Amino acid sequence: MSDDAWGSWASRELRGISDAGQWRFPRDLDAAGPEGKLGPERRPVVSFASNDYLGLTQHPQVIAAAHAALDRWGAGSGAARLIVGSRPVHRELEDALAVWKRSERAVLFPTGFAANLGVLTTFAGPGILVCSDELNHASIVDGCRLSRAEVAIYRHADAEHLASLVGNSGGRRVVVVTDSVFSMDGDIAPLEPIISLCRDTGALLVLDEAHAVLGPDPDLEGVEALRIGTLSKTHGSLGGFVATSARFADLLVNRARSYIFTTAPTPADTAAALAATTILCHGEGDHLRSRLRHHVDRLRPGHLSPIIAVICGDTDRAREASDALLDRGLLVPAIRPPTVAPGTSRLRITLSAAHTEAQVDALAAALADLGLA
Repeated sequence: MSDDAWGSWASRELRGISDAGQWRFPRDLDAAGPEGKLGPERRPVVSFASNDYLGLTQHPQVIAAAHAALDRWGAGSGAARLIVGSRPVHRELEDALAVWKRSERAVLFPTGFAANLGVLTTFAGPGILVCSDELNHASIVDGCRLSRAEVAIYRHADAEHLASLVGNSGGRRVVVVTDSVFSMDGDIAPLEPIISLCRDTGALLVLDEAHAVLGPDPDLEGVEALRIGTLSKTHGSLGGFVATSARFADLLVNRARSYIFTTAPTPADTAAALAATTILCHGEGDHLRSRLRHHVDRLRPGHLSPIIAVICGDTDRAREASDALLDRGLLVPAIRPPTVAPGTSRLRITLSAAHTEAQVDALAAALADLGLA
């Protein structure tokens, strides 16, 4: 075999990505909040691409909490939670998240991706049927693959198709997993019939609420469930969590490899998330959600999430639309295959309470001028 066999393979793969129009690279945004300078050319832009839905990355109480944690515990936790990586702030955040989600317990993970991997590899496995929405997040897809369970994919947001799969489970235990708000379309899962199905059949519900800043906030009474969240979006920090019953939480702590074999979240990130949770549970959180709701209604009245997809169809049209907005100082990414299905390339607009009225008005005017409203 040639010494350059792997290098040649990599070159071919890269050519294939480029030829398919799917080439990607990170662009630095020097920003604290929606306004900043993009890339090495330092182009001034307003970003409509961040998942910082409530603007809490810049909240003074959140920043101060992170500073205080750095001063008390330093930059890193130094070990996994089950070794010596657990600090008092980790437990305090878990307690606060459990209260926020009305659950017995919460378990903290380093990311939302790790939380999904941990849940699905702990609760699914050989002999289990996992029913997963076809547009679930990549972390759910990978968790299903790693679980070694049989996986049945149901049509997007199709509760009847899901019910038929659960009904044909052959007596096996069933896990139903879905995003509550889907990250590329911004639409909502049909939670009422899904929850009713799980209640009636005894299926375990795994609900990823990463983007559910404006809801839904379902009633899970009588359902065995695990609610998965991220701290990098609504909370403006970094990390993931699972809110669930005490016995399920204990099982995750003792079985989830993405919890056991990874370094604990940093004290600063954890303290920031704790401060953000406090804000969310009080009047200021209601105010920020109302402001975000107002911005969403300015662009798409009645839409149920801060994610607005503008479907362009082919890849070139989506890129051209994104470039046209960037020429006006508005950063809105073009989302292309393989992230979304061929023929559904789109602009993905995300709104934040940190946006000003003038910024949202400028985006609305630009979309109208370009025929994209």
